[in-house]
This record gives sequence, C-alpha cells and structure tokens, in this order.
Amino acid sequence: MIDISNYEAWFITGSQHLYGPETLEEVARHSQEIAKELGTKLPINIVYKPVLTGPQEIYKLMQEANNTPNCVGLIAWMHTFSPAKMWINGLKILQKPLAHLHTQYNRDIPWDAIDMDFMNTNQSAHGDREFGFIGSRMRLSRKVIVGHWQSEDVRERLSIWSRVASAWADWQGAKFVRFGDNMRYVAVTEGDKVEAEIKFGYEVNTYGIGDLVAEVNAVTDEQIAGLVATYEQEYELGDNLKEGGEKRESLRDAARIELGMRKFLTDRNAKGFTDTFEDLHGMKQLPGIATQRLMADGYGFGGEGDWKTSALVRAMKVMGAGLPGGNSFMEDYTYHFAPGNEQVLGSHMLEICPTIAEGKVRAEIHPLGIGGKEDPVRLVFNCPAGPALNATIVDMGNRFRMIVNTVEAVAPEQDLPNLPVARVLWKVHPDMKTGLAAWILAGGAHHTGYSQNLTSEYLEDFAEMAGIEYLIIDEDTKLRTFKNELRFNEVAFKG
Repeated sequence: MIDISNYEAWFITGSQHLYGPETLEEVARHSQEIAKELGTKLPINIVYKPVLTGPQEIYKLMQEANNTPNCVGLIAWMHTFSPAKMWINGLKILQKPLAHLHTQYNRDIPWDAIDMDFMNTNQSAHGDREFGFIGSRMRLSRKVIVGHWQSEDVRERLSIWSRVASAWADWQGAKFVRFGDNMRYVAVTEGDKVEAEIKFGYEVNTYGIGDLVAEVNAVTDEQIAGLVATYEQEYELGDNLKEGGEKRESLRDAARIELGMRKFLTDRNAKGFTDTFEDLHGMKQLPGIATQRLMADGYGFGGEGDWKTSALVRAMKVMGAGLPGGNSFMEDYTYHFAPGNEQVLGSHMLEICPTIAEGKVRAEIHPLGIGGKEDPVRLVFNCPAGPALNATIVDMGNRFRMIVNTVEAVAPEQDLPNLPVARVLWKVHPDMKTGLAAWILAGGAHHTGYSQNLTSEYLEDFAEMAGIEYLIIDEDTKLRTFKNELRFNEVAFKG
C-alpha cells in the first residue's frame, strides 16, 4: 500500500536584516509556530527552515532541497519585505515544486495597538507581492494559496498541493513495465517514451512475455494454495470456482499469474505496468484478478500497452493515499442516450480496481471473447454514486496534454445480470453532448484514470508541476469557449 507520511515539505520564510535582530527573532517564532501547526494538519511532514535573509543562504537551501529525496517541495512565505533579487539564483536552480503561501501571522488588525513596529514586522501584504513578481518574471510554475494560515480553506489547499507534490516525487525515477508492446494499430496509447522520461522523470521499458512466463512457471503449489485461501477469505467466489467446482483450476492459474507478476514487478522495483491481449504467448489467461489486486495495492495499470495511463493511475493513487474512495484504470465503454437521462457505462474487459467497489465483490469466471486464451478470472462489482472525475494524458506531438472531465456517478437503475465485469455509470459534466464533444475535440483517450477521492484541483496542480497543458471539462464548460481555448493553447505551446 502507498504511504506518503515519510515525505516532507520545507517551510521557508523570507525577510532581511533591515528591520533589526528583534524583528527577525519574532519572524522566526511566528514561522516556527505556523510550520509546527501545519505539520499536524497536513498528510506529510512540514519542516521549518531558518529565516532566509540573503542570496547565499537562499541558494544553499535550494541546493539542499534538490538533493534531499524525501523533500517533495517548498512552502514559501514572505513575513516581511524580502527583496526578490536575492532569490533569483536560488530559484533558478530549484527543481522541486513550490507553493507560495500568501498569509500573515495575525488574522486581524490589532486596531488599538497597531504601530510602526507592528507594520514593519507584518509586511506580507506587499512582501509577498515582491516575491510574486520575481516568480512571474522568471516564469516559475508554482501554486499561490491566499488566506490566513489557520483557515480550513488554506489548510485544504496546502494538503492538496502536498499530496500532488508527493505524487510528483513518486514519479521521479519510477519504473513502468510493459508486458509486450502496444495493441496493434491503436494510436492514442502510443507516445514518445523518451520525451516522457525527460518531462516526467519516469522510465518505461518493454519486457517479453516469456520473461513474465518464467516467473509465473516458477511459482510453487504452496504459494498458490496460500493465495487461493486469500481469495476465498476476501471475495465471494462463483460456484464453479469453489473447491470441487469445474473451474477451480482456473482460479489456481489466476493465482499463479498474480504471484508471478508480483515477483516480476517487485524484483524490478516497478510502480506500474501494462499488458495487451494481443501478446499472451505462454500465458493461460489474460491477467484479470491479478491486475485488479495489484492496482488495489497501489500499482498503476494501463490496458493494451497504455503506459501513459498506467503512470497516471499510479500518480492518482499516490495523491489519494489514505483518503476515502479509490482510483482505477477506466474506459468509456458504452452509452445510455435516454433523453434527459444520458449516461456513460465505464468498464473494461477485466481490469477495474476494487478500491472503487461498493458492496460485495465476487470472483467470477466468464468467456472473454478475445485473445484466444482460456477464460480469465475477474472481480465483478458495482461502484457507488457520487462526484468523480476521469483524467487522461495524451501525446500531442509537440507536448503532452492532460484532460479532466468531472462527472457524477449514479447507481444503476436496473441489475446487469449478464455483464461479467466491474462497472460504473456516470453522468458527464456539463451535459452529455457538450462534455463528449469537448473530450473528442481535445483528443482525449478512451482510457482514463477514474477517481472518487480527487478533485480537478489535484490534477491541475499536477499538470502545473509537470509543465504540461491542462484542459478541464466541468459544469462551467461552454463548447465555443473550449474551442477557443484549444486554439489559444496551440499558440501558447507552439515551438
């Protein structure tokens, strides 16, 4: 399972010597108090750093941040006026995400006591503007959060940023495995893996199915028996998969595949993977329950060789670690065009993550109809109603583009007794016609990362950190405006 509690963000405060040692001492006390309290409210550790008053110490701190693996980013606050030219060289080398917290220590003006000493100490109102200018002048990507540091809104936005920064840190040096290559002739799942490693920091490499089959074949009967017992404990098994059932051996085969895949991924320190039903030489069945359970444990996954979605699902799982709800690989599969009640049925052949399940989860076996292998075992379930989103990253040739569509998941109006896969129904924002047209105009993929616990703010922050194009399709989307945004972005990202 994913644990982000060992990550940390450094709380840095800007000032200068102009105001004297007593002011700097008070600035330090205030900063320590803020960092300490934020550390009790955010999902990662907040580490106070001494007040920065000159270019050399700023540069040194930025070097240290870059070279500290568990530091995921910096939270910067200008308590007084900190001349921004002294930040230039430090910010030039900063390689970690930056959040600019525009706040002040006191919430209210002390009307009866305010004097020039107070004014000289509490200058965030214009000190942060100076820092903001140099960030804009240097074209730095950063998140600006405005409000009093004790307000719930500020803490929530800092929490979002810290989770996103953790996901970005998780991508750096990450390995994603492709079992086989891309599904033949499919365009959107392809992409420039070299550019992705340059831009995103993770690597993608393909392994022959024979390499995986060797690990699968090495699994022992004792290991299989132990995992089958886990299946029996955690899921409701179809009758034909129970002890003595006619498909019991298929359950054992599925367990063997899962154990082999786990060892393969663990040995290579991988954080996600892809497969394709067009490349299964030596495999008895397409991994179904194996993929679902690996996703539930935090691995990213993309079907049919879709490595971009595998990496995105992993990032979304890191962002949502510990939050109620789940994140899963998803595909827009088929539509319900009933007037006034238009819906999308999301599913895939087998591979939907049980972290998004509602109610009982059944392990079943059914024909797949494609791939030419034995019938695969899979987990079947419905998903709860409520707000959710779909996100995708596509390669536009000269840039990567992230597209996010907010949706409202709904309960199925009727049972789906003959649909042998996990599934979720949702209504598209702002409406079916506008949302789908915008997605298609943007070149959105048919594969997505589906989230129950992230908002669009998480994905927007992530796109900012990655320096990629971001498009949101939500309740406020107007198709004419969206088309213009696509046109404007072509100019903004040209060259």
